[in-house]
Formats: sequence, structure tokens, C-alpha cells
Amino acid sequence: MEPSAGPALAPHYYRDNFLLLCDTVEAQYSDLLTPAEQRFLQCYRELPFEAQCLYVRLVSRVGPWFRESKLDYAELGAVAPLVDSLVAVGMAETAGELAVAELGGLYTRAELLRAFGASLGEPAPRGKSALLAAIEALALDETRELLSAVDDSRVIAPCGLAEVALFQLLFFGNRRQGLTDFVLSDLGVARYYPYVLDRQHRLFVQRAAVEEYLACATLGDCWYELREGGDAESLVAFARELAGQQVQFPSSRGRWHRLCNGLARDIERLGEWELAAQLYALSQRHPARERRLRMLERLEDWPAAALLGEEILAEPWCEEERDATERILPRVRRRLGETPQPRRRHDFPRLALDLPRREAPVEMLAAGELQSSWAAVHYVENSLMNALFGLAFWEQIFTPVPGAFHNPFQGAPADMYSPDFRLRRQHLLERRLAELRAGELGRILLEAYTSYFPFQCRWVDWRCIDEDLLAAVTRIVPAEHLLAIWERMLFDPGENRRGFPDLLALGETPGDYCLIEVKGPGDALQESQKRWLRFFAGQGIPAAVAWVSWADDPQPSPGTSA
Repeated sequence: MEPSAGPALAPHYYRDNFLLLCDTVEAQYSDLLTPAEQRFLQCYRELPFEAQCLYVRLVSRVGPWFRESKLDYAELGAVAPLVDSLVAVGMAETAGELAVAELGGLYTRAELLRAFGASLGEPAPRGKSALLAAIEALALDETRELLSAVDDSRVIAPCGLAEVALFQLLFFGNRRQGLTDFVLSDLGVARYYPYVLDRQHRLFVQRAAVEEYLACATLGDCWYELREGGDAESLVAFARELAGQQVQFPSSRGRWHRLCNGLARDIERLGEWELAAQLYALSQRHPARERRLRMLERLEDWPAAALLGEEILAEPWCEEERDATERILPRVRRRLGETPQPRRRHDFPRLALDLPRREAPVEMLAAGELQSSWAAVHYVENSLMNALFGLAFWEQIFTPVPGAFHNPFQGAPADMYSPDFRLRRQHLLERRLAELRAGELGRILLEAYTSYFPFQCRWVDWRCIDEDLLAAVTRIVPAEHLLAIWERMLFDPGENRRGFPDLLALGETPGDYCLIEVKGPGDALQESQKRWLRFFAGQGIPAAVAWVSWADDPQPSPGTSA
């Protein structure tokens, strides 16, 4: 079922979006803004309407310098008066002399030859890079004068880029997103759930938290540059400096842990195991403990490795960490003279399907073949179980938690796929699970569908589920099976939202169903799929793998199981 189409956006939607960004930031963080940042907001709001629009156009483009003659926006009319307005209040500046490197982004090769050809002589350098190098070698003082013969309009740049970058960070809660992320489908058209957005639950609790986040970001940029430069000695020195630091605010921890993990892996590859272990110890995110475990195994420190492995299995952070530890720990225990239990291997139930080749996905061909054996076969892959999870835990997903929601346009909290999601909402999730166990799941999920359609939620793709499918699933699939699946999803939402079987086959009576993973010739089960199949086997949830072979192919399908 498709959400209804929203109204078309106004021609100046980008200015409206920027004002919304500014208003949201001011409502959330006005007490943390500096006087200069507050003056920026006031100055922008006092600009004429079209000048506001032009400013947003400029800060949304790759610059910083632009030729006024190349600024052409039909909805704004003449640009020169708007540039005058921006320059008059310090929201834009005009260029004097430009560095030669900046000329390459402003002028074509032909234009540069027209301006500097007489000074360069013949033959002209081939290629733009060679031409720029030759111009730089001239060391001319009258660069702008020569370029005015090509284009005598102003070269301008928007001011306040640091303020805009800060506002984008405060609005989105990260440095990845910016004004270009205000896409048409996200603003004015899609509907977002009205979760609580207030200062009590904001990401940055004080200005020092913002500065710490930006400092971590700068360290991350430095790490990237050192990696690209390939200077091992400088990388090790940087790692030693970082190993003596720590972060204070929760808003920095995710970035800090990722930095420690990434840098530690680089240092580990350089053979600096002790330093790498120090960095991993600073991180509370996977794969820090797994990497430490592997290093202890390499160092043949079997008692320490066993201790860490048992610690991990007692409280694993995620599925991948648990799986890796279950593979490593038996090796460690054998080294200590123990006889570990062999890891159980599963021979998953299998279906052999011999199908004629068709121009269609193999999953659809398998569904068509299985229709005769079931009342209905639905091609659902990950969409169905994710949607059921989203409907079952909607209010817990959108509950206000500090740092989870930064702006009104999120389809999930910022910590949705981290261990923090479960840990920070543990009592809410436990209470909800108790409600679901005690209630009638079919009614609860249908009521949730009615209440929340068509609000945006990263878990629910409204195109892939409707009330009829919801009613059929909750009538046939036992509630205890759905609850078991949801509890596993809650353990590691990031990983366990994928790997579900492709097909859901439904019979006529409760309990008569099967989850079916389809594999074409040459395909193999992925680790996430094996994990779910092992889980289904342990919970008594009917599941199978359909190994497809082509009727006109003499080679049998190599269907292998975990």
C-alpha cells in the first residue's frame, strides 16, 4: 500500500528548509550558541527574501568561490542586487587575487588560455592541470586583471561557512549530512512521527560537548590523512598520543570508539600489538574485544585469552562478536589442555526445486512453484519481519532518549543499530514484551498499523505490508514464534534486521507455515542467514532452504548447508 502523495514543494523550498534548520537549532541549542553564531542567525533572517535564497544556493554548492555571471536561478531574477545585499552585511565577500589552484574550478581551459595565453607563449600546455602549473610558474601579480578580459563580473564566496557547518551538525547530529540531505521525499511530502524533540533530550548537553565532538572529528581527519600518506612512523606516533586521551561526553563516544577501533587495526597490522591493545581497550564497540582476543591467541597467552573469551560470551555486544568468540574459544581451551564441546553443525531442512529457466528472480520462480503446496506464498525477504518488529515496538523506538532525535525528520533514533538502543530502553522493552506476551498479537499489531500508517519508520516499508497480510500472518504464525524472533532482533538490531528467509508459506490453520530461503545454482548461504536458520531450529520455528536447479541444466544444485 502506497502512502498518499504529498503536495508539490514551492520553488524556494531550499530556503524554507534552511530556515527550518536554523529554527530547530535555535530552539534546541540557543543557550550554547556564541554571540557570533547568534548574530549570524539574526543577520540571515533580516536579509531580503531573494538574498536569503541566494545565500542558501551558494552554501549548498561546492565552492567556496563562484563567478557572479554563472549564477543563474530562474526563481530569483537578477543576481547582482542580491549579491550586493549579501556583501553589504558580510554574508558574502568578493575575491581579490585568487590562488592558481582556485582558478581551475572557476574557469575552463579555453578561458584560461584566453587570459594567460600571451604570457605563456607557444605551444600551450596540454591538459588543464599542466596549464595551471604553467600559470603558477609565471608568478603574475595581475591575475585578476587578465581574467577580467574573459569575465569582468565579481567572484564571490558566501561567509559564515563555519556557522552553517555547526548548525548542520546540531541539526543532523553528525558531520556526514548537510543541506543536500533535505531531499524532496523527506520534507513536505513524507510524514514523520511526532516524537518529542526538546532540550532535555538533545545530543549535546553543553558547549564543551560540541567542542569535544569536533575535536574527535579533527582527530579522525588526521588519522585519515596519515593513512593516505602511508607514513607508518607518524601513524604510530599519532596512536601513542591518542592512547593517552579519553572523552568525557556521551555525544562523542560513538565517534571516539570507531576512531580507536580503526586506528588500532592499522597499528595491529604494523605489528605494534601492545599499542593496538591499548587502543582497543579504550573502545566499547565491536570489534575491540574480538581483536584483543585474536591478539592474545597470536601471543599464545592462553589464560588471558580464555578469560576474555568467557567474558565476551557472558555478555556479547553483538552477533558477530559472539560468533567469532565461539570459533576462537575452543582453540584456546584445547591449548589449555581442556576438551571443549564440539561446535554443533546444522543440516538445515532442504527442498529441492527443479525449475525451468525464466526471466524472473529465482525467488519469484520458487514462490510460483510452491503455490500448489500452500494456501499462499509471499515473497517477503527482510521486509515482513522488520515491519512486524517496527509495529510491535513503535512507541519504544520513538521514545525520547537523550541524543536519539536531533530534528523532526528521522525514521529511527540515532542509536537504533547500536547496543545502546537496547541498554538505554531496557525497562521499556521488557515492559512491552510482557504486554505483547499477555495480549492478543493480531489485534495489537493491526491497531498499531492503523495508528501509525503512513508515518516514516526505518523498520516499516508500508509498500510491503497491508492489513490483509498482517491478519494472515498473525492468525497462522504462533505468537511465541514472533516474540522469540523479536527478542533476538532486540539483542542486535543492526545485524538481525537482515538474513531472513525470502519466502513465507502459509497454510490454512495456526502453526501451518514455513519460512523458506531460496538459493539458485551456485548460491551459498550467508552468515546472517545461517544464524537465523540455526535460531529457527533451536526455537522449533519451521524453516527450510530451497535449493533450485534448472530443469535444462545437467549439473545438480550444489546445495550445501552450514
